[in-house]
Amino acid sequence: MEKTPNIWEFLEGNKQQLNEYVELRVQLFTLQFIRKSSTVTALLIWLAVVGVLCFLIAIFSGITLGFYLSLVFNSFVAGFGVTTAIIIFIAIVIILLRKQLFINPIIRIIIREQTKEYDPE
Repeated sequence: MEKTPNIWEFLEGNKQQLNEYVELRVQLFTLQFIRKSSTVTALLIWLAVVGVLCFLIAIFSGITLGFYLSLVFNSFVAGFGVTTAIIIFIAIVIILLRKQLFINPIIRIIIREQTKEYDPE
């Protein structure tokens, strides 16, 4: 009569291979986590740099517009007042549409980067 193999005998006989397999899987998950977290970090840094550049462009454009409108209205107060009103209007629109303009697109980009399979070039 043939003895049926039991799971403990199988595990004992293949202990070294199972240990190597588990170690390789842990290394694989670690490397995947590092790749995904570094991708998200790089994306966030890129978004921060673009945000700072957009902020600087808005500041200098506002100053330029203020001086231009000051010449048009022949008054610094009127020129910079209209510029301030335009900037406040733009800020209100951005605040009201923040989900559609910023939050949802950033979430989609992060999800797309996280679900994209690694393709070495």
